[in-house]
Amino acid sequence: MSRIEMVISDFGGVLTTPLVEAFLSVQDRVGIPPKTFGEALRAISEQEGTNPLFELECGRITEREFESQLADALEPLLGHRPVIQEFGLLLFEALEPNPGMLDLIREVRRDGIRTALLTNNVKEWEPKWRSMFPVDELFETVVDSAFVGCRKPDPRIYQLTLERVELEPEQCIFIDDMQINVDAANELGLHAVHFRETAQARAEVHSLLKG
Repeated sequence: MSRIEMVISDFGGVLTTPLVEAFLSVQDRVGIPPKTFGEALRAISEQEGTNPLFELECGRITEREFESQLADALEPLLGHRPVIQEFGLLLFEALEPNPGMLDLIREVRRDGIRTALLTNNVKEWEPKWRSMFPVDELFETVVDSAFVGCRKPDPRIYQLTLERVELEPEQCIFIDDMQINVDAANELGLHAVHFRETAQARAEVHSLLKG
């Protein structure tokens, strides 16, 4: 059985406060009910054949294009055209670092375990999320969906990460708050931990490292 050499962590919802809460905060600030926001995304997906949020996270559309598409789809649902600007800025104003998980990354590094970050993110948001904590001090490798053109749970982004760190799946622990992303990692042979809350995730990671 291969020794675990690396912990690969998701960003939003693992190293930060929950993403769901942040999205709800943004929707509240721009006056969009969560149900309506979902309906707008579905309408765009049906019309374009692609989910605009996924396209944004793969770097195929800009944040401004995403905001414009969203406003177009929301207008008939709300009865007026909402003003949606700097979606990412509003989102990151509602996010805070998760000290317990950042401490976990520091702890495993002190124990000689390598660390990497694998995130579904947005090009325009990079300065914002990188300013939340010392990313390059904590992670030797960062794989950002917006810069590689695919996103979790696509197997290609996990395989790309493994290629960059030159490790086999069984040598890595992967932490994510989305079950679909955890399932994809498990299928590829990574030791996947579904983050539900900090104490649970820390305990599972430490248990895996002890073997």
